[in-house]
Amino acid sequence: MQKRTIVTMPGDGIGKVVLSETIRVLKAVEFEADYVHADIGWDFWCQEGNPLPQRTIDLIEKHRVGLFGAITSKPNNEAQKELAPHLQTEELTYFSPIVKLRQHFGLDICIRPCKSFRGNPLNFIRRSKEGGVDEPRVDAVIFRQNTEGLYAGVEWTNPPLSLRNELERHPRMSFFNKVPAEDLAISTRVFSRNACRRIIKQAFEYAQKYGHKSVTVCEKPNVLRETSGMLEEEAIKIAKQFPEISLYSNNIDAQMMWLTKNPEDTEVIVAGNMFGDIISDGFAGLVGGLGFACSANIGDDCAVFEPTHGSAPKYEAYGVSIVNPIAMIMSAKMMLDYLDEREKAQQIEDAIAKTISTCEVQTYDMKKMRGREDVVKNGAASTIQMVDAIIANL
Repeated sequence: MQKRTIVTMPGDGIGKVVLSETIRVLKAVEFEADYVHADIGWDFWCQEGNPLPQRTIDLIEKHRVGLFGAITSKPNNEAQKELAPHLQTEELTYFSPIVKLRQHFGLDICIRPCKSFRGNPLNFIRRSKEGGVDEPRVDAVIFRQNTEGLYAGVEWTNPPLSLRNELERHPRMSFFNKVPAEDLAISTRVFSRNACRRIIKQAFEYAQKYGHKSVTVCEKPNVLRETSGMLEEEAIKIAKQFPEISLYSNNIDAQMMWLTKNPEDTEVIVAGNMFGDIISDGFAGLVGGLGFACSANIGDDCAVFEPTHGSAPKYEAYGVSIVNPIAMIMSAKMMLDYLDEREKAQQIEDAIAKTISTCEVQTYDMKKMRGREDVVKNGAASTIQMVDAIIANL
């Protein structure tokens, strides 16, 4: 098989260590690849005024597959203060590099699996009918539209008069007629029919491929009638192509309530950008938190894989890394699935499952400790020790 080139973007904070340790796992499972480093993140904003340099975009353009660690993002006023002095007069505006990557490469399909591993002390439990403890098996997969919705970035503070005049043609804007323009902030929620069709179809095809019996649209069509309504409308049409798979619709608020009542009933969820972000973090909490939350950003012929946790910069300063690397490793496992290296992908997931089930090696979060520098001395596994255990169980 042809040797592949993977663009590696460690980013900020703990992204650097979890990505380098994940490459150790990929090499241990004998995945043949060259790894090309690419610059991304806060340091490049501060030094160059661009957290996503063109040279990084060029590398992804060439190789089409990337592994991404984590990013530090701050409000624009703080971002301005941290720019190098020679850049502070250039009227630069900070943007999220991962959002720009998604939009530039059309990575509109975000897949976030949330699967519980037997033996994980952080798994969701509830009281059983008999008064004991019931631990339902969670295996939900969230399909989040990645490039539109509220994250499209079409927004204004103090909107221009021409825009305001157009908006005030809508009768509901009369409520804001007396609000001074400088006191008005507007964010738009933009859906397109083609993007709705694409993510719905991807969700149904995934359900069919992996044997799931249902797809649930998780939106708010009783309030967001146009945007949520469009997604639901397209789901009803596409569902007819998959008669063996049931289509359900839950409002986002109701879904969050059902999240901790019957999480095992949910299989594949489809949602817009904001609601998909919310529901995927909710499900991640049921299977151990962000240390277990992996994701894929997929376009027509390009993909970037990343954990959904942040950069946690305070942990980078610790002498021994204590963070849980499983989210990053599972993101790499998703990359192998994408590249049709399914046997190696399954080996990695099985090794993680075995490591967790023995309860012998647990990072500080799994031991329910506070993230302090002394946790390894007190019995928690370091990042490297967890990776060593996973490699031993391959």
